[in-house]
Amino acid sequence: MASTSAHSLYDPRRHVRVDPERVRDVSSTDFPGYWPDEDHSWNLEKFKERLRVTVTRVSNRSIEFDMVGVDASIANAFRRILIAEVPTVCIENVYVHDNTSVMVDEVFAHRLGMIPLNVDPALMEMRDSTGQATDRNTLVFRVNVTCTRNKSSPKDETDPAVLYHDAEVLSSHLKWEPAGEQEAVFEGKPPAPTNPDIVLMKLRPGQEVDIEMHAVKGVGKDHAKFSPVATASYRILPLIVLNPEKPVPPHLAAKFQKCFSPGVIDVDPQTQEVSVNEGNMRKETMSREVHRHPEFKGCVELKRVRDYFLFNIESEGAYTPERLFPESIKVMREKIANIRKAAQVLSSESQGTGDVEMGG
Repeated sequence: MASTSAHSLYDPRRHVRVDPERVRDVSSTDFPGYWPDEDHSWNLEKFKERLRVTVTRVSNRSIEFDMVGVDASIANAFRRILIAEVPTVCIENVYVHDNTSVMVDEVFAHRLGMIPLNVDPALMEMRDSTGQATDRNTLVFRVNVTCTRNKSSPKDETDPAVLYHDAEVLSSHLKWEPAGEQEAVFEGKPPAPTNPDIVLMKLRPGQEVDIEMHAVKGVGKDHAKFSPVATASYRILPLIVLNPEKPVPPHLAAKFQKCFSPGVIDVDPQTQEVSVNEGNMRKETMSREVHRHPEFKGCVELKRVRDYFLFNIESEGAYTPERLFPESIKVMREKIANIRKAAQVLSSESQGTGDVEMGG
C-alpha cells in the first residue's frame, strides 16, 4: 500500500493513485457538488488559467505534445476526432478495364484505397447524397502497366527487376488526370501518393493492369482508409514520489532502479542514494514492478496526474503533423456549434417562438 506519511504529495483532486492491485480516484472532481460547500461550476477564466499545450517533439511524420488542464473526456474526444472525423482524400471507386495479374480485382482495389494521397482536403468538397462526381469532389487517377521481358538482360540473371520491365506496379504508376478547374486548383502540387515506392502488385511478362480510380473526400468513421493518422494516442503523466521517512536502503538501490523504466531513477555512485529524474519521469510505463518486492513497501508512491496528457500523433497523408490537432479543434468547434443550435431549438419550442435553423 502507498505511504500515507505527512510528506506524501498525493492530491485526490488532481492525482490518480496507482496501488499494487488497483487504481484509485479515477473520477473527475471538477463538477458542482463533488466537494461539499465548494462551487466548481465551469468557468472560462479559470479554464484558461489551467490550460496549457506544449509541443515536446515534432518530425516530418509525428508530433508529441503535452495537454494540461482538461478532463479526460475532452482529451479522449480529440483522440477520437483525430482518428475518425478529420477528413482526408482517398481512392473510393475503382473501375477495372483489364487485369491479367494473379491478384484479384477486389484485393487490388482494397490496396489502392489504402494509398495515402498528398491532396489537401480543404481543396475538395464532400460528395452529396446523390453521389454525383464533379471536378470539385472527385479526382481521377489511372494505372496502365504492362510487364515485358528485358531482352538485353544477362542469361544468368535472376533478379526480376533486371529480367523484366515493370515487374512491379508501384504507387508512382498512379497518374492523375485533371478535369475542369483542377489543374489550376492543384497548381504546383499535383495529386499523387505521398510515398511513390509502395508495391501494389507484381507482374510477369504478358500480364497487365489497366484501371481507372476515383478519389473522394471522406472521414475515418466511414472507412479506416480515410483516417489521417497512423496512430493518435495519449498517456497520463506518471508521477513517482519517494518517501523521505523510509529511504531505499543503499544495498537495494540498483534493484530499486531496475523496477522502473531506464533513466527514471538515478543512483548516486558514491552514496547509493536514490532520486527521481524529473526530466525522464514521463518515460515510466507504470509497470508497478516495485510493488512486487516487499522490501520496498512504503518507500515510494506511484500516481498519475489526471489532467496532464502526453499526446503522440503520427500523420499518414496530406496533413503535416503540426496541422492535425488544429484540424481536430475545428471539428470539435463545429460539434459544439451544432449542440448550441439544437439547444436553441429546444428552448424556442418550449417557449413557442418557432424554429432555429440548424447548421450542417
